[in-house]
Amino acid sequence: MAEVYQSDQRPRRRRRGRGLLIAVVVLLLLLLGGLAVVDRFGASFAEGVIADKVTEQVRQRQASSDTPEVDIAGVPFLTQVLRGRYQDIRIQLRNFAGPTGTGGNIRLALLDIHARDVTAPLDALRSGRGDVVAGTLSGTGTIDYPQLAELIGQPGLKLAEKDGKLVGSARVNALGQQLDVSGTATLDVVDGGIRVRFADVRASNLPDVPVIQNVVRSYAEKLALDLAAPQLPLQLKVQSVAPVAQGLNVTFGARNVNLGAGSL
Repeated sequence: MAEVYQSDQRPRRRRRGRGLLIAVVVLLLLLLGGLAVVDRFGASFAEGVIADKVTEQVRQRQASSDTPEVDIAGVPFLTQVLRGRYQDIRIQLRNFAGPTGTGGNIRLALLDIHARDVTAPLDALRSGRGDVVAGTLSGTGTIDYPQLAELIGQPGLKLAEKDGKLVGSARVNALGQQLDVSGTATLDVVDGGIRVRFADVRASNLPDVPVIQNVVRSYAEKLALDLAAPQLPLQLKVQSVAPVAQGLNVTFGARNVNLGAGSL
């Protein structure tokens, strides 16, 4: 009687094929992980170069801030490096303070800047020298109300936002008594600075008669403020201003700016 033997060649081949597949997957994961590490290292290095350039610009403007926080958006970073173009670079300057040129300083808890359509040759990032040019720059910062009231310089003035407008109120001594005065301000950007003018100012606890009107009008004129813009880095200029809950939100902008210190 003939003996029947079962072949084990096919299971062995399956096990070998499965092992080969696992090895390929592991190698791919290691390769992708390595590329991710290199990508992040390259981005961190470039962010440091840009932070150094911005720090130099802040210093040359005789302004001050914490160390710039730079974040290069868009992945993978290495693809942007090869193209020499970057989608969006965010630059945050915390505790920024800049001179206005009129003897004062403007303080911003955060100057938040976005540089878009940035061109930077690889050599410029590697060496820290050369042109890094942003097609457009936009930034925002908030002048808080206590600081604004201090700049206006009228004791007891309280400022706030109401229905999208800047409103002010104060208790004023006039005509031998205390007047509760309040009004609404108009905000305009004039010659690169911020102009504040109060209108429709009234004394709530007295009749609207000529003698009271003269007192209120005189006080309203004292609330006028022409605020020069601070010395900003990256050629930023004031574009618009609007009252928000925390203070005056100021929008800045610029075009075709070299992020290097030589662009001042």
